[in-house]
Amino acid sequence: MTTNEGLLGGIKVIELSHIMAAPTCGQLLADMGADVIKVERLPAGDDTRRFGKSVDGDSAAFAMMNRNKRGLALNLKADTGRAALRRMIEQADVFIENYRMGAMEHYGIGWEEMHQANPRLIYCSISGFGRTGPYAERGGFDLITQAMSGIMSITGEGAGPPAGQGRRADHRHHRRHAGGAGDMRRGGPAHAHRRRPICRYLAL
Repeated sequence: MTTNEGLLGGIKVIELSHIMAAPTCGQLLADMGADVIKVERLPAGDDTRRFGKSVDGDSAAFAMMNRNKRGLALNLKADTGRAALRRMIEQADVFIENYRMGAMEHYGIGWEEMHQANPRLIYCSISGFGRTGPYAERGGFDLITQAMSGIMSITGEGAGPPAGQGRRADHRHHRRHAGGAGDMRRGGPAHAHRRRPICRYLAL
């Protein structure tokens, strides 16, 4: 891990994440000096490790989105694994996750539980369709968003089938907005709670 003293130095972030949306948010905070600890689920870990060719178990995509972070893997099906994760979040400034709605409650680390245990915690949940509405319980990826929005129908060759954009749009927007969990300014939410008790729940 590269030591990085930046704007968010001294801020501890626990990131329970996979694929891209939450990992790129954590990457942004880590690049700005936050101490980001990425937690992966045993036995397989983050699927991004297997995106394309990998070296020593890490693909280029995984290395890019998880730079400047510390990491560990926990068995969240075991009581000991869930208890360890809960203890980490209780001592953190920011918690980021991007699992399906209800998963955190299943593990005993939902917003209500963790707010009671750590009132100063900034809690950020990232999902494909948000926490309300008819699709709230569905999983979501960038290509699903592109297909449902119609962007794929106007991308690619005129006579060809729908095609995805070259760049992933939703992950970049999630990262930029979720970055507010740590804030880009010293004196923003992540630092303000050091001066007075505050709480934030961000659902993206």
